Amino acid sequence: MSTAPTRQPDGIRSALLLCWRDTGHPQGGGSEAYLQRIGAQLADSGMTVTLRTARYPGAPRRSVVDGVQISRAGGRHSVYILAGLAMVFARIGLGPLRHTKPDVVIDTQNGLPFLARLAFGRRVVVLVHHCHREQWPVAGRVLSRFGWFVESRLSPWIHRTNQYVTVSLPSALDLAELGVDLDRIAVVRNGLDEAPADTLTAGRSDTPRVVVLSRLVPHKQIEDALDAVAQLRDDVPGLRLDIVGDGWWRQPLVERAEQLGIRDLVTFHGHVDDATKHHVVQRAWVHLLPSRKEGWGLAVIEAAQHGVPTIGYRSSGGLNDSIVDGVTGMLVDDQPELVRRLAELLTDPVLRDELGRKAQLRSGDFSWRQSAEAMRSVLLAVHSGQRVGGLV
Repeated sequence: MSTAPTRQPDGIRSALLLCWRDTGHPQGGGSEAYLQRIGAQLADSGMTVTLRTARYPGAPRRSVVDGVQISRAGGRHSVYILAGLAMVFARIGLGPLRHTKPDVVIDTQNGLPFLARLAFGRRVVVLVHHCHREQWPVAGRVLSRFGWFVESRLSPWIHRTNQYVTVSLPSALDLAELGVDLDRIAVVRNGLDEAPADTLTAGRSDTPRVVVLSRLVPHKQIEDALDAVAQLRDDVPGLRLDIVGDGWWRQPLVERAEQLGIRDLVTFHGHVDDATKHHVVQRAWVHLLPSRKEGWGLAVIEAAQHGVPTIGYRSSGGLNDSIVDGVTGMLVDDQPELVRRLAELLTDPVLRDELGRKAQLRSGDFSWRQSAEAMRSVLLAVHSGQRVGGLV
């Protein structure tokens, strides 16, 4: 992607993006990809874009990725403290962000916000992929209560006049339940990276393969995919499961596969490059996304690009937006239904191909350029003192 300025956005010269991870982080996922891709498009339009995020082993303190200037410091929790201090010091010309003079700020709330409003006021846009009510318990009793209080009570109050952006209509409704006015919740959906041409023309696996694209964390419930393969292995000869992604929950998943007696049927690919990911997906018959909660489900559209339909949970929220039930994939209500639907798709090539073809057609409706244009319109509105609601 070229980073040469092509045009100057009206009234916006600089943007500061805040996120707890970037796409290079070993545990980076869809929300990080969303911010990086849109940031790259904004940078390509002539805007100076700075991303403040956490540092991880091997990562430099500063780098430039697709035109986005990345500043890193802190770990999983300290990233918030150090970013807050950097923003405050920047106001008086000190610290690592002293040269950043943002016209707008995107504060990504992955459960916890950076509280950029305290430094930049109404110039701040709060980006929320989904609410974390279902995920907080994994943090422990005390931290989970504190985190949910911040997310559900404190943050909506502090940002009571700020613009919100989310990625799906179900996530917008979840925010409204927390007291955020719908007329200042803009929905800017995910875009899509084009898959390498050679992966799109590669053949499908001759034997049934199921793929999971996901970070390996508890709320993604990848155990449900393992259980499904264990239950279907005798009914679907040659069945294999590919798990693409990494995370701190990997070892419990490996142990679960061993307990189920399917370790030889499961390949844990770990964190791979995009080309490898697309090659694995192209060979798959079905994509499973058994997550407890999703803001949108970028992996759904990535799989759709290859003509691979997705099965996911209706209760996840965002998948109701990214999957058109019965058209581009299937939404199910519980794990037994997930197993039944998976068996149906694996044994019915006509249905599987029909859903995959329609999924692939729909994937053509999404692009990061389109998403960035939508985000730019929101940022321009915020810069001019206006608010935006609904699907952009």
